[in-house]
Amino acid sequence: MREFAYERATDAGQAVAAVVADPDAVFLGAGTNLVDHLKLGIIAPGKLVDVSGLPFDQVTPLPDGGVRIGSAVRNADLAAHPAIRARYPMLSAALLAGASAQLRNLATTGGNLLQRTRCPYFQDSTVPCNKREPGSGCSAIGGFDRDQAILGASDQCIATHPSDMAVAMAGLGAVVRVLGAVGEREIPLADFYRLPGDEPDRDTILDHGDLITAVDLPALEWASTSTYRKVRDRASFAFALVSVAAAVDIADGLVRDVRIAFGGVAAKPWRAFAAEARLRGRAATEENFAAAADAELADARAQRQNGFKIPLARNVLVATLRELSEVR
Repeated sequence: MREFAYERATDAGQAVAAVVADPDAVFLGAGTNLVDHLKLGIIAPGKLVDVSGLPFDQVTPLPDGGVRIGSAVRNADLAAHPAIRARYPMLSAALLAGASAQLRNLATTGGNLLQRTRCPYFQDSTVPCNKREPGSGCSAIGGFDRDQAILGASDQCIATHPSDMAVAMAGLGAVVRVLGAVGEREIPLADFYRLPGDEPDRDTILDHGDLITAVDLPALEWASTSTYRKVRDRASFAFALVSVAAAVDIADGLVRDVRIAFGGVAAKPWRAFAAEARLRGRAATEENFAAAADAELADARAQRQNGFKIPLARNVLVATLRELSEVR
């Protein structure tokens, strides 16, 4: 492991300035993903700027009825927070579906959003990977591709995003608050992540030195009727083959509004805008749920070994919407 300098930030502006001034510097929060990458030789920063002591560890109400989640809020604390459990149960469920209790006690909201793919080729520094070394090639294409993307992939990268929490936040329409060299700005989570295209090494639209300070959830009263369903190879400590976060507002048998996001199918949490549009104003029936799933998955493309993900995603979405439609 390469030697690195260490600086503990006492102010957010100081932290941003320190990273902006050094192209070889990165932020250090809880380090649950960063330390793994240091050990594996995936990254070798020259400087770590520790932001774990900054005052971003609270969940607070917003004037419009929404909720602000500080970037340093631990995953376990967020999952157990009364406001999250009552008003956004799909977020609580997604957090509890991720990792182990020990990791949830340490991992933070900001770090969870920024965790990188668990593609085995990305994590193996001895093989080509365009996400790790642009231009080197994608070993997953033509290799072991069972866990890879069926939506939004390119000929440069077919990796998937690993976060459960981010899928629920995408479904809720969360907004990421960022402090950078040009000041503060807000980024809708739908725009926060990038698809691989011809720059697979760039996971998000963040600039060097941008620091996530909080995530805002909108005031969706009907999001209390929501859930997160995760399909994986084993009951715990496994990343999603396919997951669905969904919230639905049904009245008199009609879908008045709905929010849906998929996990395990793309390089980012996949907001299912086509499925949502297909459902709004229509009867909450299994036939319409299936039609919505088909509309969303019309552009899905399988690799050699992951064709099962397409019908799996369809069935998981239909089952999730059926479950929510039966909640009264």
